[in-house]
Amino acid sequence: MHSALGNKILSIDIGGSHIKATILNAYGELQIGFETVDTPILPGPKKLIAAIRDIVHRFPEYDKLSIGFPGYVKEGVVYTAPSLAPKKWGGINLRQMLCDEFDCPVAVVNDADMQGLGIISGVGFEMLITLGTGLGSAIFLNGALMPHLELSQHPIEDNIIYDKYIGKKALEKEGEVKWNMRLQKVLLVLKTVFNYDHLYIGGGNSRKINIPLDNNITLVSNEDGIKGGAKLWQANREIQLQLTGQK
Repeated sequence: MHSALGNKILSIDIGGSHIKATILNAYGELQIGFETVDTPILPGPKKLIAAIRDIVHRFPEYDKLSIGFPGYVKEGVVYTAPSLAPKKWGGINLRQMLCDEFDCPVAVVNDADMQGLGIISGVGFEMLITLGTGLGSAIFLNGALMPHLELSQHPIEDNIIYDKYIGKKALEKEGEVKWNMRLQKVLLVLKTVFNYDHLYIGGGNSRKINIPLDNNITLVSNEDGIKGGAKLWQANREIQLQLTGQK
């Protein structure tokens, strides 16, 4: 159901394990508590949209949907989904499918990109990584979202990509001590390669961090990140048209 005021944003964060949603106002302030459903196992588009429908129907009023999706997204089209079902998401126009399903404006971006928008200060060169099923990443310059890089798929060692090196399965297999040692190596690589002014670390496994962090590194919560769903609609007109696929 769409409200009369036109400024209620249903922000949805799709993770490898859970899908979380809440209602935001235009300023990113939470208007209601969070709702969560399990992410289906190895979902294709139909399964995922059914899960999204389940959580959307728990909210009586909204005007726009903001979707953070764990993969490479360009103008609402999903090209990869490594933590969901890689073979089922090549060239899927998820934005259009959701527009048709819910009959409202929809913005779909990478989940780390959306989370970063809700967290960054907007000053200088900032970076966000998320530690969950895999590694999410996003980069920003003076508050502007830069083109998305699938850093998770880049090798950090011979034939070992970041996802497998410090993802959920690596944490479970290697244990927290070795996982933290690996994370320390990853942070050094990011510091050297990106020379960011500030790095934010989110995701459920960020709670497992027990290594010293530089002064320009901040731990953040997914709850803060979901506020980025409002920032998608605060961008300038040209960017908004790209996000929604309008002409």
